[in-house]
Amino acid sequence: MKNKVLFIVTAVVVFLLGMLASSIVNRKNEAKYKYVPQVEIAENEPRNAEWGKNFPAEYQSYLQTADTSFASYQGGSAMRDILHEDSRLVVLWAGYGFSKDYKQGRGHYYAIEDLHNTLRTGAPKGAGDGPMPATCWTCKSPDVPRLMNEKGIAEFYAGKWADKGEEVVNPIGCADCHDSKTMKLTISRPALVEAFQAMGKDINKATHQEMRSLVCAQCHVEYYFDKKNPGNEGIPYLKFPWVNGMTVEAMEEYYDAIEFSDWTHELSRAPMLKAQHPDYEVYLTGVHADRGVSCADCHMPYKSEGGQKFTDHHIQSPLNNVANACQVCHREDADKLKLNVYERQQKSTENRIKLEDFLVKAHVEAKKAWDLGATEAQMKDILMDIRHAQWRWDYAAAGHGSSFHSPVESARVLGSGFSIIQEGRVKLARLLAELGHNKPVDMPDISTKEKAQKYIGLDVETLKKEKAEFKKTLVPQWLEAAKKREAKYGTKQVAKNN
Repeated sequence: MKNKVLFIVTAVVVFLLGMLASSIVNRKNEAKYKYVPQVEIAENEPRNAEWGKNFPAEYQSYLQTADTSFASYQGGSAMRDILHEDSRLVVLWAGYGFSKDYKQGRGHYYAIEDLHNTLRTGAPKGAGDGPMPATCWTCKSPDVPRLMNEKGIAEFYAGKWADKGEEVVNPIGCADCHDSKTMKLTISRPALVEAFQAMGKDINKATHQEMRSLVCAQCHVEYYFDKKNPGNEGIPYLKFPWVNGMTVEAMEEYYDAIEFSDWTHELSRAPMLKAQHPDYEVYLTGVHADRGVSCADCHMPYKSEGGQKFTDHHIQSPLNNVANACQVCHREDADKLKLNVYERQQKSTENRIKLEDFLVKAHVEAKKAWDLGATEAQMKDILMDIRHAQWRWDYAAAGHGSSFHSPVESARVLGSGFSIIQEGRVKLARLLAELGHNKPVDMPDISTKEKAQKYIGLDVETLKKEKAEFKKTLVPQWLEAAKKREAKYGTKQVAKNN
């Protein structure tokens, strides 16, 4: 009896080991044939679907970025009207495009469509028309490195954004981050390479783990358009202000030294700086960067399907993928981890809104001083205080994840903004008294986006009508021209035998 039981147990164990061995062999075979090329990817291939023929798992996960259902406290992929949520921003950006329209980005999949839709790009009626430069396309499409390779870097930056409307049609994707021959991570935007060179660094020496953040740093950074760039004068050449370092003070020092401003404020007349989205710079000051965690580790974590491990190209908020993005390192409950993030963001937001209130008052008070006859000499130091304080506010606010990526640095930057704007408002109070105004300046009703836009003199309804006409007429022409060009371009794809 004992021998019979032993025989049965042995048979079961052998069967299970055989199943395990079979599974391992199958998985090895899957891995062996996973990357058998189906097509030859051309050097400047901008179409993500073509790359997807060779990398179906990655491509299918990328297509999930079309989902806009997730909204977190401060981000996600859902469309949100930020000016509606916080109408103070309209006044802070008076005279600048963001006062017209500022919506939460829906993600890489919608990069082209959202640029077509926003009121900030205006309503061009043809090539060479519209207020924004061609440089605005730089981070929106893998068509950009294609055009830079075909035409030249400076030539790409030259002209208006409508000039290249029919050329830039593929949303952010494969060719933005990968070499078409080796599939290794690569830098496709020269501005990042040039910024490293200006700091005396060689980006080619970056490790693979560093590259998993640097490909993001091509776009998720602070930048400006330099029309004084040697050899390319008059062209809005894309540059990063990192020569003195990546801190808020170092970049401010750089901008002040070259007397750069993004725009002159409509009310205060201050020479303003607009922080773009310094996500990479802020991330570098946080604990995750200090621990060697890359952007991709959280926003594009590894996943497994059919026994195959690959990078999830559903680029999204980690809060919508806590199991893979957070709990790999943090063993806490998912709801607890989300609560930790939201607490940091909410506390930072409290200070951010308080600083916004002070800045709005400073702009309105400065306008009052001008109206009462203040001179440029009297206003010079005050305007610089407004410039520096709002730069710090914008630096901390522009990157929606900053208060989590580096809560300590975000708090420090906002705190220094408080000190500067309070000094500026003290100077304003003294100047207003000298000009005969000895009472608080009346503040406008900016309780809604519409009221705030009316106060600064924006005719938004006309802008909307012009944009609707542009989308109805010119955009379809661009897309049709792009289809014809890509159909011809597609003949260069050489299928390989399986």
